[in-house]
Amino acid sequence: MPSVADIVRRHGPEYLRAFGERMSADQRRAVRAIAACRTPALGGHRWVCPTCGEERFAFHSCGNRHCPACGAEDAKRWLDRQEALLLPVPYHLVTFTLPEALRRPVRSHPRELLGLFVELSASTLLDVCANPRWLGARPGVTLALHTWTRQLEYHPHVHGLVTGGGLDPRGHWREADARFLVPVHALSRVFRARFRDALKARFPDIFARLPPQIWRSPWVVHSKPVGSGRQALRYLSRYIYRVAISDASLRATDHQRVVFAYRRSGDNAPRTCSLTPAEFLRRFLQHVLPSRFVKVRYYGLHHPRRRADLALLRSALCLRMGKSLAPPAPALEPSMCRCSRCQAPMERRERIYPRPFPFFESPGIPAQPRIRGPPS
Repeated sequence: MPSVADIVRRHGPEYLRAFGERMSADQRRAVRAIAACRTPALGGHRWVCPTCGEERFAFHSCGNRHCPACGAEDAKRWLDRQEALLLPVPYHLVTFTLPEALRRPVRSHPRELLGLFVELSASTLLDVCANPRWLGARPGVTLALHTWTRQLEYHPHVHGLVTGGGLDPRGHWREADARFLVPVHALSRVFRARFRDALKARFPDIFARLPPQIWRSPWVVHSKPVGSGRQALRYLSRYIYRVAISDASLRATDHQRVVFAYRRSGDNAPRTCSLTPAEFLRRFLQHVLPSRFVKVRYYGLHHPRRRADLALLRSALCLRMGKSLAPPAPALEPSMCRCSRCQAPMERRERIYPRPFPFFESPGIPAQPRIRGPPS
């Protein structure tokens, strides 16, 4: 089966020679990490089965949050933690989308404008929910930033998983309609006005280059009920520790093309997309986020400082509804290396130290990151 790492190793050196000077440091770092992932460049361990004597060499993962091969266990732990915080109420998925005219400026200034995007999405949602005309309460909000479409085009949007209700100013729980949270036209107008004012105040040069009609056109905000919220959390968890595409979506790759599967928006019909390797890498790397950028953020009742209040609220709501409290999910144990013959747990016998990797020896390619450890 082809993988994104195979594409990076095969076509990455040529892509870096052609476009490396125009790439950000975070994009170059992601290319290096994905190319080295689970190869001798990062070292590893030799495992031996004490029962039948089978040996296996397991190389270390890169741990980069954009690598499609990494992060599965971290995503599972995140999902378990979030499911344990779910309240016994209906949830809504609210999506804020930036208009097309803003996508190029955002891609050129991701740290500043993506952060502003998430910040204003949260404040808009909380303030409209607090309006007595609508919900009149403070809900729990989990926001996750996505920047891609199903064909890997740049399309920044924020998904918000929101409790179908919240605490009013007197501390009483106020429940929203199961089919309706707040009007999206109000969210759209408030969000557009706040983004315009914040952009003009903080980044006047960017604001001056935008067409004036962008502030008169309607902005897209979508809201829909998602039941208990578990399915929405599972969807979000798939992209918390990686971006855009998984190795399982790739169908074929050679020197001329990369083919991957996706589902068409609207009817969810299966489709395939064929790109040149250079175009595939361009689309993939444009979704690399700035270092230390937080792509999942919590507000309202979901804020980390309110976790104790959230647990008490969950108990009170379960008691009022006559529901039993679900036991906490067991901690996820680290994956254990098992023998492919007898399935017995294997023992780690020997450390494999990092070795030079040909990918980093090509002219013009950034040097391999220095890894501690004596040569083998």
